[in-house]
Amino acid sequence: MAMKIISMAALVVVVFASSVLQSTYATTYTVGDATGWTIPNNTEFYDNWTDNKNFVVGDVLEFNFPTGRHDVAEVNETAYDTCISTNPIVRYTTGPANITLNRTGEYHFICTFDGHCGIGQKLSIDVRTGPSTAPTPGSTPNPSSPASSLVATISLVFMSIALALFC
Repeated sequence: MAMKIISMAALVVVVFASSVLQSTYATTYTVGDATGWTIPNNTEFYDNWTDNKNFVVGDVLEFNFPTGRHDVAEVNETAYDTCISTNPIVRYTTGPANITLNRTGEYHFICTFDGHCGIGQKLSIDVRTGPSTAPTPGSTPNPSSPASSLVATISLVFMSIALALFC
């Protein structure tokens, strides 16, 4: 009887731990929300968009733009500040472009179309480690991220242990 109570308690702990781990999903942020990735109505638009967002490794930026009218290039800080697009780290020409944030530190993005960066079509963010905060408007959980795969694996391990203890 005592073994059955211990097994049930272990099962409850495992189910609780699995549900807590499920909350560590990465977040997909739609850059600019409904406006998307376009020439903004003011040069501070994308700076303001980043307010109250905490970007972490594993999150995804979704740049929505029409192919042929915009692009998105990851550049270094100097290129970002001066809107020089001659040597981008990477450039995406087909919209929408989904970029997974795979390291900590600063990321800088610009549109390389003539004049777009200079009038505000640029984004700079700082990425940290740690769990993503609750999704904000314009963001959605990303269940296909590496973080969610890890959560699924850990959950499966916990459930297997629980079943072994229960049987």
